[in-house]
Amino acid sequence: MRWLVTGAGGMLGRDLCAVLAAAGEPDVVTATRAELDITDPAAVRDAVGGADLVLNAAAWTDVDGAETAEEAATAVNGHAVRVLAEAAGKRLIHLSTDYVFAGTATTPYAEDAEPAPANAYGRGKAIGERAVLAAGGCVVRTAWLYGAHGSNFVRTMLRLAAERETVTVVDDQQGPPTWSYALARQVVALAGAVTAGRAGPGVYHGTAAGSTTWYGLARAVFAEAGLDPERVRPTTSDRFPRPAARPAYSVLSHERWAGTGVAPLPDWRPMLTEAMPVLLG
Repeated sequence: MRWLVTGAGGMLGRDLCAVLAAAGEPDVVTATRAELDITDPAAVRDAVGGADLVLNAAAWTDVDGAETAEEAATAVNGHAVRVLAEAAGKRLIHLSTDYVFAGTATTPYAEDAEPAPANAYGRGKAIGERAVLAAGGCVVRTAWLYGAHGSNFVRTMLRLAAERETVTVVDDQQGPPTWSYALARQVVALAGAVTAGRAGPGVYHGTAAGSTTWYGLARAVFAEAGLDPERVRPTTSDRFPRPAARPAYSVLSHERWAGTGVAPLPDWRPMLTEAMPVLLG
């Protein structure tokens, strides 16, 4: 079976490739941004043509930048995904985000909840989702992703811990910190379930169980690194204004995994414990 991983140079893309390598998959085509411009329809169709399964981790991830460059962001997160979906159909597993929701809920968002994005990034991702679902593919939404590669909150906290005596972190946004490598294992398992006929097309939520705030996550990172969590101080989002609105609530439900043979991800806290040796190098 031939796999195509788009966005293979990013945080999740690199972990997807590592999981496939660990599984002994012999035929994996890794397409970084430099190797495949997903906004080039001809290049996308050519790349997808020989693949049995396509894992799309390519995305415009600059949330704030999308506010002033929505057309460019949507070209990547929306229109390019439509071309990819039309070419790959049921062979596509596409990574999406909690940002397709406004973040005003107080209970976990179900897989069939109606998207209502509150910023440009979310609007583009919602366009991409609709195209994948119309083509019969799978959408895996994730949130609060961190990992060993690229820029992310956990790595930022570890850097700031070495530079500052205290750090101040918002305590009024709730979400499920999710290790990218654990998500990569789940996505590859989903691909196997799709191939075996145990998982159908549609939306799956690939996030850790449980939730915390960014402040709670920062304290946990300090504790895991053997540092004093009291060095982390709480604040509110209005103290850190950003161009793009952030969801106040990013917790997603996981009912769709039932019957697929693929387990939902575990609680965020033991997941962080498992991840920290990798993050600390």
